Amino acid sequence: MAKHRIYTTSFASVYPLYVAKAEKKGRTKTEVDQIISWLTGYGQKELETQLEEQTDFESFFAGAPKINPSRTLIKGVVCGVRVEDIKEPTMREIRYLDKLIDELARGKAMDKILRRK
Repeated sequence: MAKHRIYTTSFASVYPLYVAKAEKKGRTKTEVDQIISWLTGYGQKELETQLEEQTDFESFFAGAPKINPSRTLIKGVVCGVRVEDIKEPTMREIRYLDKLIDELARGKAMDKILRRK
């Protein structure tokens, strides 16, 4: 079975869309970066390197320094599919990120987005 095309899409090509979605709703690029850092463990410089190198989504998540174990607390529907039901690990990570960005754009508090009590 062929891989979904999102795997070979550069993270840098989608990142501005995440930022635009957040900013359209009054949130900030810093908050988007904070979410990405929480999920993947990338620091700001590492994230900027990934963007500059046009890393694809599959490599972006495969090379993540520290995937957050609390990400399994992310529940809900993205693109008509429940994130907790996605079997393919890379697609699940991508959808976790999509769900977190959606929550940010909907005005949810950062503590709740980052699954803090």
